[in-house]
Amino acid sequence: MGFLLPILLGVFLLFTATPPSLSQLPPEIDPPAPAPISPSELCNGIFLSYTFILGRQIPPNDTTDQPYRFESVLTVLNNGREELKEWRVFVGFQHHEILTSASDAIIVNGTDLPAPVGNGTIFAGYPVSDLKTAIQTAGDLKQMTATIELVGTQFMVAPPAIPLPSNISLVNDGWSCPEPTATPLSKRQITTCCIRDPTFEVNTTTITDKFLPRQPGDLTIMYDVIRAYDQNYLAEVTMENHNPLGRLDHWELSFDWMREEFIQKMQGAYPTVVDATKCIFGPQSQIYTGLDFADVLTCERRPIIVDLPPTKAEDPVLGKIPSCCRNGTILPRTMDPSKSASIFTMQVAKMPPDFNRSALSPPQNWRIKGTLNPDYSCGPPVRVSPTLYPDPSGMPTNKTSFASWQIVCNITHAKTETPKCCVSYSAFFNDSIIPCNTCACGCVSETRRTCSAKTPSLLIPPDALLVPFENRTSLTVAWNALKHKTIPNPMPCGDNCGVSINWHIATDYRGGWTARITIFNWGEIDFPDWFLAVQMKKPAIRGFEKAYSFNASLLSIEGGVNNTIFMEGLPGLEYLVAERDELDPKKNLRVPGKQQSVIQFSKKLTPGINVPERDGFPAKVIFNGEECLLPDVLPLASGGRRNGFDTMVLLCMVIFVVALVI
Repeated sequence: MGFLLPILLGVFLLFTATPPSLSQLPPEIDPPAPAPISPSELCNGIFLSYTFILGRQIPPNDTTDQPYRFESVLTVLNNGREELKEWRVFVGFQHHEILTSASDAIIVNGTDLPAPVGNGTIFAGYPVSDLKTAIQTAGDLKQMTATIELVGTQFMVAPPAIPLPSNISLVNDGWSCPEPTATPLSKRQITTCCIRDPTFEVNTTTITDKFLPRQPGDLTIMYDVIRAYDQNYLAEVTMENHNPLGRLDHWELSFDWMREEFIQKMQGAYPTVVDATKCIFGPQSQIYTGLDFADVLTCERRPIIVDLPPTKAEDPVLGKIPSCCRNGTILPRTMDPSKSASIFTMQVAKMPPDFNRSALSPPQNWRIKGTLNPDYSCGPPVRVSPTLYPDPSGMPTNKTSFASWQIVCNITHAKTETPKCCVSYSAFFNDSIIPCNTCACGCVSETRRTCSAKTPSLLIPPDALLVPFENRTSLTVAWNALKHKTIPNPMPCGDNCGVSINWHIATDYRGGWTARITIFNWGEIDFPDWFLAVQMKKPAIRGFEKAYSFNASLLSIEGGVNNTIFMEGLPGLEYLVAERDELDPKKNLRVPGKQQSVIQFSKKLTPGINVPERDGFPAKVIFNGEECLLPDVLPLASGGRRNGFDTMVLLCMVIFVVALVI
């Protein structure tokens, strides 16, 4: 029994002891909080993010406009069910940024880096432009994601301020992106999730679709590989004009080789500079050891290509290409469908690691321009279905290119663009001409030292229209003195336009009215196959009947509205010659090239039309595709029609005053 006593005592103490307090109990360990869900995981479409990495001050020190280096990352992730082909993302930069580097992407409009992007810009993927889905790749993020590292300069955003863009959005057709928001855990990032727009009609696509459909544009360029070899290929470049008012004269085409390619031969066009120096002193000479580089056309990374003259059209080496050799003229289809395209071929030599028949990569950053033509902005090359060609054997079959890319170019209307032509106004009820605006087509700094670029242009007499601006000063001063107008000092600068158009209200009577239009070519270049388009206000355009000396017709544009009179020269008058010397050497004046016609309007369908005050003047004038600058004011009736006797008296007085000055 003695051995049981300690056991019983232990049991008694166990039940009678004070229970421990809660503070004496071992603390319970809470389960770890779940990790925050990433915004990308909640997106079932195209996830976009812009992350600011760092910023630091860079020289020079300027408290009024201090520059800062910035580094950021743009991410495009395909979380949807369909492959995203040729992705394009808009980034709304807003701090006067200058972009100096962008990895795995290019700027869509072909701008070279460094580039000002302070008003926002659109990026496209390069060299990988398509993003596959998780379904296609079993969740391989490398094939689903594009990560673009951006480096550049911005202004007046000192740390710790975090400069973020105003917007990021997917530009591809058929996608809708809500306004981006900042992530909850970071003020350095904005994100958005783009989904398919349910109202957008999408062609049924499958996982096997390889190419995007061809897109419309004002001007399209096809880059077709028609022969492919291990070390080179033959490409055919086709430029087609689809805009009824678009046009190119003396076109210049440029692009960037991205993989050290160079051009060996060409037909139908030629580089502006033939030079193989960069190949001889570059890696190309180490690869092509047996090649005579004296026969290579150009090794420029960005060559400039121009059309050949008509004399080379049948040249067996340089010509013999359809739709080539027209001095770079591409007309609208409304004028001549056979002249609405231009074609050339070039043999392109490749560099390692692309020594493979299937390793084909088109050049990037395409640009095209002409003389006194509209400005074009071109997108990146987009892989499309192979182009079909008629079989050269004559068989009723088609051959296809090995690979085809489409570049779409559209006419731009940026506010900063300087016009290349201008319009002056005159009317039968006012004997003064309202000339083109001061510096209508720009003013160089040297000119501004002797004239005023801000003073409005002065009224001129009718005969001054035929005189070059630098020779009409005495006429202008005398005319304004007779009109009791203040003559500024310094005098206003000229318009500096190569082409000017005068719109003159000739008559206005009960049954109709007429206008006389005159085109002046003050430049050094002739304009073959010129055209002029005049858009009128609705009341006036319904009364258009005919033009007497031009081939004129109504053109349906802007949603099918017939509001444009399209005019071109009659047979034998299609040439607008350049400015030339006066036949009389004693006058020592230059004479502009000129074309003129009277346009007839009826009032039968336009009762109540107000010709003198507003309806008789154009809303827009376009010469060879370039929109011309209109005057800011209209001629005043000045109490009624001025008769011919008064005008003749004033003209005689002007001539008398000028004679006294001389």
